[in-house]
Amino acid sequence: TARCARFSYLHMKYLFFSWLAVLVGSWIVYVEYSSYTELCRGHDCKISICDKYRKGVIDGSACSSLCEKDTLYLGKCFTAKANSQVYSGSWGDLEGVIKCQMEEVPHYDLGNEMEPKKEVVAFNKPIRGTSVEKFREMILNHLKAKVGDQANLANLATQVLSIADANKDGHISLPEARSTWALLQLNEFLLALVLQDREHTPKLLGFCGDLYVMEKVPHSPLFGISLPWIIEVWIPTGLRRRMDQLFTPSWPHKAKISIGLLELVEDVFHGTFGSFLMCDVRATSFGYNDRHDLKVMDAQYIVPEAIFQEDIRQQRCDVDEDCLYGADCLTSCDLTKHRCTPEVTRPNLAKACEALKDYILRGAPSDVREELEKQLYACIALKGSTEHMEIEHSLILNNLKTLLWKKISHTKDS
Repeated sequence: TARCARFSYLHMKYLFFSWLAVLVGSWIVYVEYSSYTELCRGHDCKISICDKYRKGVIDGSACSSLCEKDTLYLGKCFTAKANSQVYSGSWGDLEGVIKCQMEEVPHYDLGNEMEPKKEVVAFNKPIRGTSVEKFREMILNHLKAKVGDQANLANLATQVLSIADANKDGHISLPEARSTWALLQLNEFLLALVLQDREHTPKLLGFCGDLYVMEKVPHSPLFGISLPWIIEVWIPTGLRRRMDQLFTPSWPHKAKISIGLLELVEDVFHGTFGSFLMCDVRATSFGYNDRHDLKVMDAQYIVPEAIFQEDIRQQRCDVDEDCLYGADCLTSCDLTKHRCTPEVTRPNLAKACEALKDYILRGAPSDVREELEKQLYACIALKGSTEHMEIEHSLILNNLKTLLWKKISHTKDS
């Protein structure tokens, strides 16, 4: 009888914990699925964009394919923030990434995006009757406000007008102009314009309103593997980090990708169109193509330094942590005024080196590992505004690039 009672007790205990596990698992699945359905609203975005296209409010090279011919498809959802929809997509024979801005963007604060607040009536600029010359002036003034009074802004404005003429008929219609103006408000579009002659930003394939299609980056994130969310929630962070480091290319390929990230830092540091700050230097922000050229996957947190400084000055603070934008752009709090100071505490290069450290040191050849580790730690230790340390910044950047190139330049991987 005692044995039966013991068996019954163990049986009940087993059943209880089994049902508890099922209940907790079901709750996690429900919460994650609810989050997914709230985040992934590409269908709503398409309806909104196509409604405006059919009313003649907007136009662009992707409008007809998206709204009439149904040859531009939204595929898998990769959205991380509800107000910025991201989907894989196919457009005829082209594979791309479709990005669409939802209208209900909250009012600007440093916890969200450093994008201007959308107006209640979307796509209302330029107004009817605006000449092409007036539109060019609007573009120039906007670019000047974003990146400062740079020497080549007139050329950049001409390139914007060329993109605006979506059907290449030699004329810019009002709907085309409104679409282009909406795109110009986005950091990612601005960066793609500024770096269009470089290899680090995916090419713009087409647009309709502020929905746009970028060239697909075949390999992303920079390292690691993408797992279904239902598996992701059960994996501890430490194990996930170790798994990510296992799923990386060969070391020579990693060296070439790392050189690409260092070159991107160089391009946005006092470049042709001013300086940009990299405020989210994580593996998920980058990918690479089949030739192992680095590509920016998400540029919304690569912001013009002038705009960042202007906005952060207005931010009220009690501690330094109140002065954080994105994951990586931190300034200090001036406690006498309770306002954030404009200078970031760490330059782009230090953040890039920290992101690369484990990635590039794992599997590094023994004859370069010690020197590479030394250079990386010197790089990570860089502090303060890059304006005050340009020589040291340039020296470390060149040393790292030279060290990596020297090791792979004689191989087919380069």
